[in-house]
Amino acid sequence: MVALLLVLLLVLILFGVGFAVKALWWVAIVVLVLWALGFVFRSADSAGTRGRWYRW
Repeated sequence: MVALLLVLLLVLILFGVGFAVKALWWVAIVVLVLWALGFVFRSADSAGTRGRWYRW
């Protein structure tokens, strides 16, 4: 009985880790797209001057 509970707990932990890793991949893709768009907007917004596209 204890072994069955340990196996089920392990399955739940691994499922949670897999879901978290997949969610982190989506977050990484969104951040990469925003980072790439920052370069495009920086070049279009600066109009010849080399400025930063972020505010900090």
